[in-house]
Amino acid sequence: MTRCSFLILGLLLISVLGLSPASGWSQDEQFPQRIVSLGPINTENVFLLGAGDRLVANTSYCVHPAAARDKVKIGSVMQFNIEQILSLQPDLILATGLTSPQQVAQLAASGVRVVHFRQPSNFVMICDQFLELGRLLGLEVRARTIIAEAQKEVLVIQQLVKDLPEKKVFMQVGAHPLFASVEDSFTNDFIVLAGGINIAAGQRDGRYNYEKVTAQNPDVIIIAIMGSEGGTGAREREEWLRFAPISAVRNRQVFVVDPDLICSPSPMTFVKGLQQIAALIHPQEEK
Repeated sequence: MTRCSFLILGLLLISVLGLSPASGWSQDEQFPQRIVSLGPINTENVFLLGAGDRLVANTSYCVHPAAARDKVKIGSVMQFNIEQILSLQPDLILATGLTSPQQVAQLAASGVRVVHFRQPSNFVMICDQFLELGRLLGLEVRARTIIAEAQKEVLVIQQLVKDLPEKKVFMQVGAHPLFASVEDSFTNDFIVLAGGINIAAGQRDGRYNYEKVTAQNPDVIIIAIMGSEGGTGAREREEWLRFAPISAVRNRQVFVVDPDLICSPSPMTFVKGLQQIAALIHPQEEK
């Protein structure tokens, strides 16, 4: 079964089981104190809210902030140890769009409250999910303050680039097969808000090929692939440098960025990622 199929099945199960942010804690209930996060975005958001001490476990992919690395690891984003999770006696489990639907169902059947945050499709959704988490943890005021600051910083970046020439950008988010950032993805907002044109914006399916990129001739190529710490990003950059007809290649505008920053943003790490992407697209504006 493909990852996309898992996501669709997961959403169906979550709907049937009534698992959603709206099914979270009422104002009359005690706020959760023992949280298990099943993905990096949730982990970063819990820490950003100042509730890192309530996080009892997360996944091997949860490495930001640094304190997240010291938490008990219950497996990966898509495959985790249910028995280990339940042994930690959590009162809240934060699932993601990549959480296996079968395991979500098992966790819910055990009686533990599970809240599902699907993969955000844009910066607005990133902020909305962060606010919902703030409400769940009794930290709504702090959440609103952080969101306001992030929105302010995004506007500053937009003002810096608004009068600059737009550049065509290809952002690679997967390899073997080649995957592009498409319009229904928060990674598209990195490009658009930074004053770029996403050459893959009109494609619903992220699967791409080198020939199509060559034909569209982007000015900038940005590589943001999870697992790049193993050298995948550098190898993909070398592969791109073989395609001399592409403007980005001729002008040495092929960049590898930190996937932990770009692929799993909280409101504030989105700002950091946007600053980095804007500097790559419009280097003359880098401070």
